[in-house]
Amino acid sequence: MTPGHPLRLLVTGSQGQLGRALQALAQANSSTDYRFASHAELDVSQADAIERWLDAHPADCLINAAAYTAVDRAASEPATAMMANAQAPETLARACAARNMRFFHVSTDYVFDGRTDRPYHEDDATAPLNTYGRSKQAGEQAVLSADSTAIIVRTSWLFSAWGPNFVHTMLRLGQQQATLRLVADQIGGPTWAGHLAAVLQNLARRPGGETPGGIYHFSGQPWVSWQEFAQEIFVQAHAAGLMARIPTLLPISSTEWPASEPRPANSRLDCGKLETLLGPLERDWRLGLGLVLADPEFQRRIKT
Repeated sequence: MTPGHPLRLLVTGSQGQLGRALQALAQANSSTDYRFASHAELDVSQADAIERWLDAHPADCLINAAAYTAVDRAASEPATAMMANAQAPETLARACAARNMRFFHVSTDYVFDGRTDRPYHEDDATAPLNTYGRSKQAGEQAVLSADSTAIIVRTSWLFSAWGPNFVHTMLRLGQQQATLRLVADQIGGPTWAGHLAAVLQNLARRPGGETPGGIYHFSGQPWVSWQEFAQEIFVQAHAAGLMARIPTLLPISSTEWPASEPRPANSRLDCGKLETLLGPLERDWRLGLGLVLADPEFQRRIKT
């Protein structure tokens, strides 16, 4: 970043949840010069396209918000998942390193098997249970091999006003059914995309030498099960007048849920490393949920 000039920040995957959250930050921030690329504008699976786009848009940093996130579908599309989550990030990292641009990449709690009885630290061994997790694990390894100064932020259970995500699914099902069966033995930290976007922006603003390359964790708190997450969604949605009633929630085990790919039982991420670097972080996902439910565009979409 040139002294006296705004930080120049590129973002791939602009139409996803994180990309849209970063766009919302950009609208309220004049000290950072954002440039966004959707999949239509930049296909990150094409190395030549990446080279041309980066040459056309010189910048200080790039946040890769593009990803394949369909966990169950990844089992039948492993090559597509691997391309989006491993090969493309590696190409981006190499291209950024060649241009002296800092590279930021987002990964997932699903790189772990969930069998520990404590929150995961960044240096814990990875052992993904599903195809999606394996593609993200491969992406982490490829990125750091291509650029040791790259920063990877693992997160979990991302949600926002832009779907699809768990909040959207629950509100749709809650309006259709009086009783819902939800998994109660998987624990994690729901993460509002706005909080994650703010963390990535703060990291990008720091001088490169002040932020060691490697892996960091960021997720919301308090930790809850999927059933408890859903309960809070319904309580807040009812209070906001978005639901006439709160459905009855019945706890079930992971084995009773009709998913083709297994998920980790423990998705808790220890965020102490990042908080040591940045200071106290806003992580209360319940606040983010309230902002999502109050968003006029979100309300319009769920009512149509």
